[in-house]
Formats: sequence, C-alpha cells, structure tokens
Amino acid sequence: MKYNLKNENSPCKVVFMCGSHPRHLYIADVLNRNGRLAALVVEKREEFVPEPDNHLDDHYKKLFIRHFENRQISEDKYFGMVNSNLIRETVPVMDITQDELNTEKTEKFLSNYSNCILLSYGIHKLNNSILNIFGDKAFNIHGGLSPWFRGNATLFWPFYFLKPQYAGMTIHRLTSKLDGGDILHHSLPDLVYGDGIHDTACRAVVKVADDLCKIFEFYDNGKILNCVKQKNAGKLFVSSDWDPVMLGVIYDFFNDKIVDMYLDGKFYNEKPNVVNFFDSL
Repeated sequence: MKYNLKNENSPCKVVFMCGSHPRHLYIADVLNRNGRLAALVVEKREEFVPEPDNHLDDHYKKLFIRHFENRQISEDKYFGMVNSNLIRETVPVMDITQDELNTEKTEKFLSNYSNCILLSYGIHKLNNSILNIFGDKAFNIHGGLSPWFRGNATLFWPFYFLKPQYAGMTIHRLTSKLDGGDILHHSLPDLVYGDGIHDTACRAVVKVADDLCKIFEFYDNGKILNCVKQKNAGKLFVSSDWDPVMLGVIYDFFNDKIVDMYLDGKFYNEKPNVVNFFDSL
C-alpha cells in the first residue's frame, strides 16, 4: 500500500515518542543530529537492570543477573555516548509515565506537531485519539521482525529458537493492531563473530537508525513510502511467554555463542523474506 506523506517543509520533521532506555534515546539522538527531530516524548520505562524474582533458584538468578548486566554493558558500549541533555536543549521534550501516555495532556502536546511524522519506539500502545492526529503519518519502530516475532522480547526469541538471522527491526505503519501495521522496511544487522545476543540487538538498533535517515532523505526528494500489508504468519509473544529459565538455552547450552555457531553453519540457514524499502528505488 502507498502512503504519500510528503510534508510541505523540507526536510521532513519527526515527533518521536520513545522509551527511556539507552537504545530508545539513541534513535532520538540520531534523529536530532540529522535535523529531523521536531519534538520528543519520553515514557519512563521499567528499571533497566531488574532484580530477579525470589522464587528462582540460585542458578537461574545468576543467569538472570548475567543477562541483564550484559545488556547494560552492550548498550553502554553502543549508546553510552548519547547526551540526552543536548537533545533537551534543542527540541521540546515531554516526560511522561505509562499512565500519562494516552491522556489529554499528551494529546494536546502532540497536536502541535500534527504536520510532522509521528514515530514511536519502546512505548506502550497508543489510543486512537492520538493516532488520529497523524493519520497515515504515524509509524512505529518494532524491535523484532514482524510478522514472525511480534509483541514482547522479540529480539530474545530468535536466539532462543536458534535463528539469529531473524534478529532485526521493523518500521511499520502505526495502527490499533499491535505490531500489525503495513510494513515500510525491515532492518537486519550484520551478524559478527564474537557477538552475543545483546551486541546483535544493539547492532539492529544502530542499523534501523541509519536506515531511517536514508529513507527520510529519499522521502525529501519525493519518494513515496510504499508499505506492504502483513500476512498472518508468525506469533504475537506476550510477557508471560518468557521465563528466566529459558536463559539456560542461551547461556548454559550455547554460552551466548549462537551467532558464532550460526555463522559456522551449525544451524539451519533459512533466511527471512524481508521487506526492503531500498529494493524499490
């Protein structure tokens, strides 16, 4: 499906709604440094390094701590240079909680930017009142490849199922259906020897940010954003699907070497049939 989102102003501007974790603010920083960011809404997310539940035995508590501490190490390495204060000095920023996300206050703030593209990443579901402000100009960055991996923890599941080649990001039209809007582009990171699950996830974020900037450049030059309707394949993962004992697959069985083993041909090499915006150029 085609959406002609061309703004009268050039370059196009983006109002970005994102979570508060480093990977979310990294994309805000990239948009800002590229002159795209008109305004920013930051939803306060859960603690970045959570505490394990008391019901876990000592072994899985250690795996839980290892997993989330490694995530922090990787995100510090890839995104630690982001200066969120500089963003706040450049554009209007609204800080909210989840309870404030779909409120009249947030809607009023966003209505000031109705001629911009709305881009979201890492926030909870938006209601129709906000979506209607932007119409076909609303897009989401999903941290996973839709439709194969929709919902929660979608950069974990490709590793759990030994398919690291499915660890990627999806830019899709934002609709009331969770991660179900028409797809503009899939972003796939390079798989690099020595990378663990979190390094690959960080590379995916860097790649989608780079792809976004290139897409906006083509958009400025009159390229229509062609979107492809999602098929019903894949699965919607919910938070209850994930259990800390699953970390045993990543760390006990494979010692976080799943990328290396895939590159060595140890796993089935099925490739996802992705939507690539740049193929249509």
